[in-house]
Amino acid sequence: MSNRLKTKYLVIGAWGLVLGACGGKKNSQPPTPIPTAPLPTAGLAGQRVALIPLALVGAEDTLHWDALIADRRNTLDKSDSIISILLAARAPEVTWVAPAELRRIARRAPGIVTDPDQMGTPFLRGERIVDVPDPLRYQLRTLLGLVGGRYALIPAGLVFRRARTAAFAHPPALAELSVVLIDTRIGKVGWRTTARGEGDDAWAALTRAVKNLTPGLP
Repeated sequence: MSNRLKTKYLVIGAWGLVLGACGGKKNSQPPTPIPTAPLPTAGLAGQRVALIPLALVGAEDTLHWDALIADRRNTLDKSDSIISILLAARAPEVTWVAPAELRRIARRAPGIVTDPDQMGTPFLRGERIVDVPDPLRYQLRTLLGLVGGRYALIPAGLVFRRARTAAFAHPPALAELSVVLIDTRIGKVGWRTTARGEGDDAWAALTRAVKNLTPGLP
């Protein structure tokens, strides 16, 4: 990655803090989300970046999306597909190595490379995590050794909530996608954000969330 990204790590929490009113009074307003930070694609240009499969998806009960959550494998696969296709189209300066290719690489090296679907990445949602602990650090470094790159982009979790807007049909959905960028050589989180997007259904909301990672395009 460029020196700019090496020397300036950007760690962004999922929610901002809402300051209390003067005199220390408690503010009854809900927390204000921190805006989605754009992907640092300039520092990744020309590099191979592994796109680790999503392993965690959830939805608020008020959406009544029990079927979506019950069919976990299909939901994860469709989410991976949306993320991979949009990043390849909207950030072509990066050579993205999609989840399907990572699985093929792992299958060709049994006993050496951990299955990318079994790496236990959801804990990386924790906004205070900077150092990646073993065994995940070792697993990512080994995988990237075969991928031929240094960085891994990890969707650490996807949560669907009811949107606080009347602009969409029922149930209006808000997708929150936690994303971290790992420098596998040093085992650190170099960048993180929560991408948010609203839509009439789960896939429209996720599509908008991923698009918000690469602003400036339709």
